[in-house]
Amino acid sequence: MKTDDAMSGFTGQTWKAAAIFSGRVARQVDVDAHAAVFALADTVNAVVFEEPLPQPVIWYDEDADEEFAALIVQAESHETDDGQELQVLGLLLPDGRTAVAFTEDVEEVAGDNPDWLALLDADLGLPDDDEEDA
Repeated sequence: MKTDDAMSGFTGQTWKAAAIFSGRVARQVDVDAHAAVFALADTVNAVVFEEPLPQPVIWYDEDADEEFAALIVQAESHETDDGQELQVLGLLLPDGRTAVAFTEDVEEVAGDNPDWLALLDADLGLPDDDEEDA
């Protein structure tokens, strides 16, 4: 699920400085203040992932049938009333838009991963290095 609420975007050089939300489970007031990507109210036993953030990922968006460069900026585990565990991620896209995804929808990569950087350049509309050489 993408949102149109813009946070500050990022580039291959600035991603480490992206704003994150960690330390506690987000509330709706945090989302309203654009400090968090999501807040889930209909779950129980919510906890924050102990993961260094921001974390570069390749997000496989099934709705768009595309891959995107993104950053995990929020990560929480929630349990539904029937006991199902949901590992939910708040993603920041390069243009500043946000998305909510599950852990199975992303592949964590290093910030210098060539596939991630190519997707990032494409998302930002930057020319491919091969095109510059032509």
